[in-house]
Amino acid sequence: MKLATFTVGNETLVGAVEGDELVVIDVPDMRALFALGHPVTGPARERMTRRRFPLASVRLRAPIIPKKIFHTAGNYAEHAQEGNRANWVAEIKPWIMFFQNPDAIIGPDDPIIYPEHLTKELDYELEFCAVIGKAGKHLSVQEAGDYIGGYVIFNDITARDIQRREMESKNFVFSKSIDTFCPFGPWIVTADEIPDPYNLDLLLTVNGEKRQISNTSHMSVTLPQIISKFSPAGYSAGDIVTTGTVSGVAAFSANPQAWYLKPGDLIEAKIQGIGVLRNRVVGWKDAYGKDAPAWQGF
Repeated sequence: MKLATFTVGNETLVGAVEGDELVVIDVPDMRALFALGHPVTGPARERMTRRRFPLASVRLRAPIIPKKIFHTAGNYAEHAQEGNRANWVAEIKPWIMFFQNPDAIIGPDDPIIYPEHLTKELDYELEFCAVIGKAGKHLSVQEAGDYIGGYVIFNDITARDIQRREMESKNFVFSKSIDTFCPFGPWIVTADEIPDPYNLDLLLTVNGEKRQISNTSHMSVTLPQIISKFSPAGYSAGDIVTTGTVSGVAAFSANPQAWYLKPGDLIEAKIQGIGVLRNRVVGWKDAYGKDAPAWQGF
């Protein structure tokens, strides 16, 4: 089942994708649906209404606004290896985790606003994510797999010049948490639709040019291991756990300045079995109609 959040007129609705249509589910929002019970397919079917909308006639939004985003990194050795080759400021080790900013979430086709006054090195990072199906804490690896409610695509937009300075103090949250830097979508695919999450092709393109090409089989740890590791913090239904990016980011390429994102760029993040998350980069003045404000910087 594909679960989407969308707008029609002045309404924001939750629905299930059926062919070329969205069937409305009677819940106030996606997080409320996940809170009703796991697996979420049961409550979703029970609350399906007769209202239907052609998929082409609606605007998809970020499928869920979680209480917490467990942003993990270092789970693909290939990304660490390319960082070492590029002589990155710090080694990318496994088991990195920090909390991401839910207020920075945007959905499919929403603009990524380029804050030119903050950064000159805007990068992309395709990530496969799990959506937590039910509340829990202190989970064993054996228990953790039962907490996966679905999967979603994330594009971890990063200001590399800010991140480089942050990492001198071993901290890199702000560079990834700026407004519009957290595109998620286009919908959540429930766990039953993806029986093997460790054999999914990953592809990110910029203006049609292939940048990141990988497969979830390259992950050095499993989702239950990740979920178990950080479960002492406690999960709520609908929380998101990211799994880190793969090789092919701009910062570690042979010519980073040529690959860093620019206003007008169209990013397409694709994961087999889920779909395509598209976002275009928009300049500050085009987004807000005025020049960017002054910023003190680091």
